Amino acid sequence: MKFLLLMFRFFGRTGFRLCLYPVMVYYYLSRTEARAASQQYLRQISAYLPESERGGLSSYRHFVMFGEILMDKLLAWMGKILRDDVEFETPDTIREIETERKGGIIIVSHLGNFEVCSALANEVPDLKLTILIYTRHAQKFNQLMKRVNGSTDVEIMQVTDISPITAMQLSERIAAGGYVVIAGDRTPVTGQKRVSRVRFLGRDAPMPQGAFVLAGLLKCPVYLMFCLKQQERYHIYVELFARQLEYGNRKKRQEALDLAVQKFAQRLEFYCLKAPLQWFNFFPYWDGPSQPGDNPLPAGEPDIRI
Repeated sequence: MKFLLLMFRFFGRTGFRLCLYPVMVYYYLSRTEARAASQQYLRQISAYLPESERGGLSSYRHFVMFGEILMDKLLAWMGKILRDDVEFETPDTIREIETERKGGIIIVSHLGNFEVCSALANEVPDLKLTILIYTRHAQKFNQLMKRVNGSTDVEIMQVTDISPITAMQLSERIAAGGYVVIAGDRTPVTGQKRVSRVRFLGRDAPMPQGAFVLAGLLKCPVYLMFCLKQQERYHIYVELFARQLEYGNRKKRQEALDLAVQKFAQRLEFYCLKAPLQWFNFFPYWDGPSQPGDNPLPAGEPDIRI
């Protein structure tokens, strides 16, 4: 990442792209599992799309799009993506967050570029964001980002699991009006013990429960945020997911939790169709080969209510 930052600083976007394409070709050819996962995803989503849009889907273009978004991730942290580069598609929800100041959880995904959520901090004055990521390199990443962007409104916190201590720390931040940003679509590093089997793009897939368990513990408003690059601008969609998630007694808890994760999967599916090449999950997501009964149903607004 330091190397990419140097390329951008010395040579701008043109120099960055000159380095980017050979790197993406190398990864496309050498990363067999990632390429197969990309092809699997594109097969699943193509059945949802009109025939006129299927021709543009290819695994190589998927990799190149990932590289382009990676450049924008760096630009976002450097403060180079300005207000004029971003379109807030749900202004009413943004105003609600600004006026109520209750704090809460914002669930994001690996669709598009959630790093542009830093633009949300610029849009809403004094909004504090804490981004949870599952990586051991969070501290170094924090240090690198602080060097390129001195903003104190966005903080990265590394987690491998949501422990009671972590929950307490996050509860304090939310009580102070801050928002915790956590991905809802990546199976946790601790394995598939805490996942729900949901219907996603026509097949059963495991999705993590962590974000929804955390929301239930903290009893706070829950929002979804998707940030897609469309016509060279970023379009940010923020929607209320639940005023508060309550799972009731232990007997009904698993069922309610599964419903919450399924509702998220439907919203992720809905936004994937807006930008099919921008869901960057290069790991096997569905179990085994597709079956004849795995044809997807038409996507649309979710019919699950929580």
